[in-house]
Amino acid sequence: MADSEVAATGPLPIVRLRHWGRWVAAAIILALLVLLGIALGNAQIAWDQVPDFVFYKVMATGLLNTVVLAVLSQAVAIVLGIVIALLRRSANPVARWFAAGYIWIFRGLPVLLQILLWYNLALVFPVIDVPFLVHEQTNVLISAFTAAFLGLALNESAYMAEIVRAGLNSVDSGQTEAAKSIGMTPAATLRRVVLPQAMRVIIPPTGNDFINMLKGTSMASVIGVTELIHAANNISSNNLLVMETLLAAAVWYMVVVTVAGVGQHYLERAFGQADRGPLARAGKALRGVPLVRSARV
Repeated sequence: MADSEVAATGPLPIVRLRHWGRWVAAAIILALLVLLGIALGNAQIAWDQVPDFVFYKVMATGLLNTVVLAVLSQAVAIVLGIVIALLRRSANPVARWFAAGYIWIFRGLPVLLQILLWYNLALVFPVIDVPFLVHEQTNVLISAFTAAFLGLALNESAYMAEIVRAGLNSVDSGQTEAAKSIGMTPAATLRRVVLPQAMRVIIPPTGNDFINMLKGTSMASVIGVTELIHAANNISSNNLLVMETLLAAAVWYMVVVTVAGVGQHYLERAFGQADRGPLARAGKALRGVPLVRSARV
């Protein structure tokens, strides 16, 4: 079309695309949500009693035990995971094989099986005797809470070892070589150079694992630990309102998982946005300075 014809007819009209697929998908989702709401409204659930069960004393005890068990297990798992990851990267073949075997065992066995093994340890070792440290009955030292803690922490430590190893491998080897060139010790290099950069890779899966840990504490109910599921069962055993008490436990699970998700978000933002650091700002400032060549003599 010639320019004169375009000027005569004016600009071409803008035709907006019609995304029919989006409207259809939205309508289907809304319809399913409405049907779900109707089904829950007609269900034989005493919804008015759910808020009461949320604030029962035994439910508060279960919430406290859930959070404490998850935090302690995850903290110990992180420490053990760092140690095992460093052994996995060691130049010592014995240390590497030990770390590989540790990960193979504790990652291979189901968590519930590990908890049960620790809980029934007194059947094979009636007494725990460590010279100059402890001499006590096994069933006294390893209570239900301790067995759950050991099972969850050791299982998670195997996963944390692989997460930490992946984070350490993500840091360029030139960073370590540069630190050595200025006389930094291996420990200082790990603490001040490698780990801060590896955290951007380590934190997201660690946050996901901690959320799984919060939910995984429910397996401790099998051996009688009063966490949220066990607390809900205690309440329902008295009033037979099973669904109502389980929904009350679900409310607390969603609360703690949401809080953990918010914490993960801020940790990722703190460690992941390297472009907001002082070195990054200095680099941006230097990039704005024009290049001045030195005059030849």
